[in-house]
Amino acid sequence: MTRATLNGITALTDAESVSLLRETVETPSPSLNERAVAELLVSRMRAQGLNATIDSAGNAVGATFGDPLHPIPGVEDIIMLGHMDVVPGYVPIRVEGRTLFGRGAVDAKGPLCAFLSAATRIRPSERSRVIVIGAVEEEISTSAGARAVRDRYRPVACIIGEPSGVTGVTIGYKGRLIAECTFTRTLSHTAGPDLSACDTLMTWWRTLGSTITELNQGHTGAFDTVQSTVRSIRSSTDGLRETASCCASFRLPGWLSSSEMREIVAASHSELLTRFRGAEECIRAPRDSSVVRALSLAIRHCTHQRPALVLKTGTSDMNVVAGRDGWTCPIAAYGAGDSRLDHTPDEHIDLDEYLTSIRVLTTTIESLMK
Repeated sequence: MTRATLNGITALTDAESVSLLRETVETPSPSLNERAVAELLVSRMRAQGLNATIDSAGNAVGATFGDPLHPIPGVEDIIMLGHMDVVPGYVPIRVEGRTLFGRGAVDAKGPLCAFLSAATRIRPSERSRVIVIGAVEEEISTSAGARAVRDRYRPVACIIGEPSGVTGVTIGYKGRLIAECTFTRTLSHTAGPDLSACDTLMTWWRTLGSTITELNQGHTGAFDTVQSTVRSIRSSTDGLRETASCCASFRLPGWLSSSEMREIVAASHSELLTRFRGAEECIRAPRDSSVVRALSLAIRHCTHQRPALVLKTGTSDMNVVAGRDGWTCPIAAYGAGDSRLDHTPDEHIDLDEYLTSIRVLTTTIESLMK
């Protein structure tokens, strides 16, 4: 596309959008250390004519007009919410043909940079404002960035920046509960009859697995069943007592709340000590909302392909902002990239799909604006 300036905002060209993505991927931003990439994104938004700042949570926030941190009476806000942080692990940054490799290329700097680019291309409106947010701490259980903006805005529509594939629209994410589970035992000889702390931990986990299998009876498919995973195991002894502990993650369907799962885990063994965190409820947005319809029509128009509605077994900031006591506006998640590459050592994004996603987003936002 050629450069254009509308209402004081200069549109990013395709080449500039690719450069933005590469520079953003090249800027390290592990969870709790997102400041450098936030400053980069604010600088780029300001250079294009958006009003941009870093809020008290550390989020990068830009608006097509007005103070990005405050609602404007009589103006409807459409929010594009992505996240800046990435999981640990360095993926060498390189471009091979039309493919960009690097940590965060898919999850989720690609979708976030597409948001920024699309915001510079939309036609101006006095009654609708677009706000682009790069949130902190999405990849850890705190989700501090999303919680801060959830309490600040009341948008009429929201798109979450997560990889769905250029023709996919994500309408649901499972709930989650993380449990730190610990057993402590008086040390005994390994030749004796008593179970060690590690034996107890493993026996308990097998028994809990049987309980979860029973819970899943009558339910099918990954999105509608409880999934459980041991994320880490540790053991220690001081010569008198021994301790075995694990971090367990539970992915929850809509029919089981995080509080119910918490009760199941807590009651599973009388000697189990537990500490819970990261509780989120399953979210499933309507298939026929204005955001889903707008994205679907834009996908058909820009790709000449049939859009696919997606349900994901992970969580995202959509669980936070659209969950209990959250926004009631139409919402869905969208972004170029293969989500199977999230968190992997081979993370990469197709640059042509990335550019197509910008056109899809631009068309979508313009159809949602008054």
